[in-house]
Amino acid sequence: MTAPETWITPLTPLAFLRRSADVYPDKVAIVHGTERTTYAQFAAQAQRLARGLRASGVGPGDRVACLLPNVPAMLVAHFGVPLAGAVLVAVNTRLSSEEVRYILDHSGSTVLVVDSALRRTVEPIADSLETVREVVTLVDPQGPDAGTSVEGPTWDDLLARGEGGDDLPWEVDDERSTISINYTSGTTGRPKGVQYHHRGAYLNSFGEIVHSYHDPSSVYLWTLPMFHCNGWCTPWAITAIGGTHVCLREVRGDAIWRLIGEHRVTHLNGAPTVVTTIMNAAEARTLDYALVVTTAGAPPSPTTILEMEEMGFRIVHVYGLTETYGPYSVCQWQEEWRGLEEHARAKLQARQGVGMLQTEPLRVVEVLPDDVTDWASVELVDVPADATTMGEIVMRGNNVMSGYYRDPDATAKAFAGGWYHSGDLGVMHPDGYVELRDRAKDVVISGGENISTVEVEQAVLSHPAVLEAAVVGVPDDRFGERPKAFVVLRQGESAEPDDIVEHVKGVIARYKAPRDVELVAELPKTSTGKIQKFELRAKEWGDSETRIRG
Repeated sequence: MTAPETWITPLTPLAFLRRSADVYPDKVAIVHGTERTTYAQFAAQAQRLARGLRASGVGPGDRVACLLPNVPAMLVAHFGVPLAGAVLVAVNTRLSSEEVRYILDHSGSTVLVVDSALRRTVEPIADSLETVREVVTLVDPQGPDAGTSVEGPTWDDLLARGEGGDDLPWEVDDERSTISINYTSGTTGRPKGVQYHHRGAYLNSFGEIVHSYHDPSSVYLWTLPMFHCNGWCTPWAITAIGGTHVCLREVRGDAIWRLIGEHRVTHLNGAPTVVTTIMNAAEARTLDYALVVTTAGAPPSPTTILEMEEMGFRIVHVYGLTETYGPYSVCQWQEEWRGLEEHARAKLQARQGVGMLQTEPLRVVEVLPDDVTDWASVELVDVPADATTMGEIVMRGNNVMSGYYRDPDATAKAFAGGWYHSGDLGVMHPDGYVELRDRAKDVVISGGENISTVEVEQAVLSHPAVLEAAVVGVPDDRFGERPKAFVVLRQGESAEPDDIVEHVKGVIARYKAPRDVELVAELPKTSTGKIQKFELRAKEWGDSETRIRG
């Protein structure tokens, strides 16, 4: 007997809030300063937002943009916008006015919700946006503008439009319809709009729950921006499991440690540089319980992993990209690692690992030549699983984007041979674990030798005085280019550049060591804590970088 079609319901993370509101109606879902929002209230706000958007003329498939920090309204938008049948466009809060303009115009957003503290970004472009019909301002009661009034419609006005009426169904007709569009950083050109669908967001949420060890007692601190890959799908994941969201407008070490103490935070996510901020805050202390830190964005050094463990943090190392809904692979713990010497164990933990339970296995394939034009007919060839042969990491499946919005050529290129091409170079170990070696554009080719900047950075970070490090290729008359390290020292520590170079030569092959080490006060970073190497390269290469590097 074949099951009736009605027995199969399309997958959508909207169902998560419906369930948690039914199961945990009086449980605190969101903490923000002195505010407390229960799951019943959370669901009611999402319904009001959805109805308010519809009353404002937002129809199925329309794009609704949010320029918001990690505040409760951003969590509500992750449910209320798709509940209205619309597509959420979460905009990076650190972008310039012109960058925001491009995203709003390219996405065709019809409504923009902006935090009052970010109005200064929108005001210069508000009257010249191509498709935005209405700008709605949120005045956060816990923010810097609390108690002030603003011109034009407010968040409360938008919700008021949705008062009364029947609840909208927590479901979708097509699970492959777009739930959100996330724009890439655009460091090598115009940002691209990465399309997520309901099915992928639903499944990725389960991966976050399982691999980051969430349960209904989870207290999750929002150190990761919700605009970044929809917070790695964690707005949906924490809601699904019935955990508690603790909002944080700004990532500062003192604020993080205060909230850890007040709420006994059990989980947080972030790039290794965010973790460094937490560990080196004046308020840092050793915890009397295990706080799970899920980290991605760059390989954490073995040194960082060991330091975090000493402070009571349990490390979950994941890897992914905006195009893969955030995390796609995890360095899955193996019990036999427990008996290893700690540095050998930490080195294993620094690998990018294997596919998460909701994903397809990772592949490492030979890098395609530059002259490929027929992307569909490309045949991919796996490199040997020898932990040495470098290739490009590729992925496919439910948790890979459905494509770049309004960019079919870039989509076709990204999916050459039927797999998404990450642009990341790595090796496959005999045990099936992938290790990232570099971004393709970051590899230093010195005298014909490929040098992984990641490997050099980890060697630099093993110096006891080093807090942060970034390595890039710089011009060299003899070898074409060579590695150079930019280093931030730990507070109260000192080290001479030559000492750091000699230390590195004792850790890795001498030819890979940087000739120069520049001590800096800070490294340029994105809003998610990733180090912006292109800025460091531009400083060294000037106008010649484009000519030499591509």
